[in-house]
Amino acid sequence: MRIYTRTGDDGTTGLFGGRRIGKDDLRIEAYGTVDELNAWLGKVATHDVAEPAREHLQTMQNELFTLGSHLATTDEGMQKKLPGLDPEGSTKLERWMDAWEAQLPPLTNFVLPGGHPSAADAHVARTVCRRAERCCVALHRAEPIDPRGLTYLNRLSDALFVLGRYLSHETGAGDKVWVPNVPAKNGID
Repeated sequence: MRIYTRTGDDGTTGLFGGRRIGKDDLRIEAYGTVDELNAWLGKVATHDVAEPAREHLQTMQNELFTLGSHLATTDEGMQKKLPGLDPEGSTKLERWMDAWEAQLPPLTNFVLPGGHPSAADAHVARTVCRRAERCCVALHRAEPIDPRGLTYLNRLSDALFVLGRYLSHETGAGDKVWVPNVPAKNGID
């Protein structure tokens, strides 16, 4: 099977069901950003320290793939053939967050991304997740989508924040805290 079709050379792409829309359409931006997020979760999972979270990360990736398939489908007949979003998906994320957070020192400061490559990757995934959520919210305003997907993305960004802290803790890097710039008293740095 060839990967290239040449049908997108005119700046359009096909949705499940055959409808063609512009590659700059809000729907494409939404599922493209969800796909980007999915790739970042795969990157986070490659770190040795992420081994205890790999099964959870794969569950997240599968749910994101399901969400992406829904975003890529406007045909009602096709939508009925798709797997449903997990009605417990957000609850599962909350349980994982609670378990990871129980192993961490209390959060007392704002946390900067970084500290260890695995934690930095989790924070990049978190920011991509927030962008995916914004894209999906914008799409939902234009054309209603399953609100469970919006809830899942909102909860997932929180989970990725906690995962970033967990990975920093597990590597011994600890939280990299925000220290606001304080102007010098004499105005000279």
